[in-house]
Amino acid sequence: MADLQDEPQTSPATPVGPGSLGAEDTPAALLPGALDRAAALLSVHPVADGCNTLVWTLRQSPYHDIDTPDSGVDTDIPRLRAGGVGAQFWSLLTPREAAAPDQVVSDTLEQIDVALALMRRYPDSLCLALNADDLADARNRGRIASFLGPVPGRTLTDSLGALRAFHALGVRILAPAGAAWAMEGLTAFGHEVVRETNRLAMLLDLTGCPPAAACQLAAASKAPVIISHTAAAALNPHPDNVTDEVLLALGAADGLAMVSFDTALTGDSLHAVADHVDHVRAVAGPHCVGLGAGFGAELGTPRPAGLTDPSGYPRLIAELLDRGWPEADLALLTWGNAQRGVRDAEFTARAAQHRRT
Repeated sequence: MADLQDEPQTSPATPVGPGSLGAEDTPAALLPGALDRAAALLSVHPVADGCNTLVWTLRQSPYHDIDTPDSGVDTDIPRLRAGGVGAQFWSLLTPREAAAPDQVVSDTLEQIDVALALMRRYPDSLCLALNADDLADARNRGRIASFLGPVPGRTLTDSLGALRAFHALGVRILAPAGAAWAMEGLTAFGHEVVRETNRLAMLLDLTGCPPAAACQLAAASKAPVIISHTAAAALNPHPDNVTDEVLLALGAADGLAMVSFDTALTGDSLHAVADHVDHVRAVAGPHCVGLGAGFGAELGTPRPAGLTDPSGYPRLIAELLDRGWPEADLALLTWGNAQRGVRDAEFTARAAQHRRT
């Protein structure tokens, strides 16, 4: 299996869009050459972004063509390439609460259908990824590895059949937030869900889980857990931000907290986002921090200045270089930690299957 040192065959394309390197709001304080160093690093260790909601947006507005710069949405293939994005986790959550469990299931199935159609429509740029080998293989072939998920844990009631069906459709991430089996503490069925996700090599995404539930899920899972779209509660006490207690639990469990580019979570500047990344690294450790911007919306969603679309990623890396981050830690932040999380989930699944034989 490929590892962090695998050399890709392509490098990021020429930046385009409002978050690009050539935009007028490039941070003046960056040291000379920082952007060049960032671009060079991303050509070898591209971004594995933990959260993009484009699937929901395309379900509502299917006329968008992301193969060319699209002024109506913040995500398209040129801007993903300009930002050095080599892997994308496509969220299959819906922003509205469905009244009945069967409605949640049907909404989720439609989200999966839209996501798979996206892969079929742009086969030269996007490819479905099911494991860590697919991650590296897509990068080496110049494509963006596409992981499906998370799907909502509310789709699971008293049976694991839906979980196995989602896995068969290519889903690799489950979000327990809002599920009755993980609301205040793991129920007996909740423990079954955790064991089955481990057996299937599916990641648990704890985004939106209360701190006590998040810590319990992290401790119960034998595979790493992730929080795909968050920031540091110590810097901004937003209810969706992760507390230091949870960050310490993630660090102990080799989990991964992926920092958002949502102004409500981080603040309205690139510098503020970098502060959150710094804090997660300091508390959880360099092996437990990643990036989950939360792009994928139509225009009008507030974003930090300089990080208004995926092409702004080199700016953040340049800022962290200026702050003294070693390139080895940046390689973990952008690619290595996400790849390790997927790979370790596969190791856990193989061990579970071996124990059952």
